[in-house]
Amino acid sequence: MLGKPNAAKGGKKRVISPTVWPLYIWTALFVALPLVYVVTISFLKKDEIWGVTNQFTLGNYLSLFDPVYLKVFGQSFLVAVSTTALTLLIGYPFAYFTAKFSPAVRSFIILLLMAPFWVNSLLRLNGWIILLKANGPVNELLMRLGLAQEPLKLLYNGGAMMLGMVYALLPFMITSIYNSVEKLDWSVIEAARDLGASPAKAFFTVTVPLTVPGIVAGCVLVFVPSMGLFFISDLLGGAKSLLLGNLIKNELMQARNWPMGATLSIAMLLFTFAFIGIYKRVTGEKTLGGIK
Repeated sequence: MLGKPNAAKGGKKRVISPTVWPLYIWTALFVALPLVYVVTISFLKKDEIWGVTNQFTLGNYLSLFDPVYLKVFGQSFLVAVSTTALTLLIGYPFAYFTAKFSPAVRSFIILLLMAPFWVNSLLRLNGWIILLKANGPVNELLMRLGLAQEPLKLLYNGGAMMLGMVYALLPFMITSIYNSVEKLDWSVIEAARDLGASPAKAFFTVTVPLTVPGIVAGCVLVFVPSMGLFFISDLLGGAKSLLLGNLIKNELMQARNWPMGATLSIAMLLFTFAFIGIYKRVTGEKTLGGIK
């Protein structure tokens, strides 16, 4: 006879180790409670002077369908798609060829890739401002080479903003794809070549499908943040492109409309959950590209 599951295990209940209590406390205080606070504010009305009232309303969520907000969502979506596409085009070859080096060389390359994260992102973006300004090194080089007769306007436009987006988020795409490429069974690719597949055909029919989890994970890790990195738009784009992150900042800091800012934040969070759900459905994995 089959015994009860608990009896088979001695009837012991799972006991949470005291060593993980600090993790649960930290999560409750700094993740769960702030999230509950934001959700609560999103259902309240803005006070005439400051803060919120105790009046419940669904108007904030209905306002998301206002043409002004829809336009910002559309702009943010296009910027996110463009950033994701560019980082994928640059990051996949980089990760693929990096995985073919020896372990020592691979570790060194990944170290160089991660090194910029040791410096504050605002400082790194200000470095790009110095490089791209009218009298900066890039314009001077272009004029010396005869490629420009006068300083080009390389800053405070959509191109500069996209450059900053790709620069800031490219490592996420590379590391995600690298984790998949590094785990490849190269004998499968060699078998495809032995069966007559050309290098290009073996790459697109064997290598790419096997690295789909890393590709999708990288797209999620790039797409979601690129909708909210308002400081890149402000510093390099001259605040000419209003993204979702800029809109949330403006609602909270300038318009003092905390409920609408909270509502937009919840909408962005739902975007994140949606893309993670798509990733899990496509790959069947529980972690992003094997990154736990």
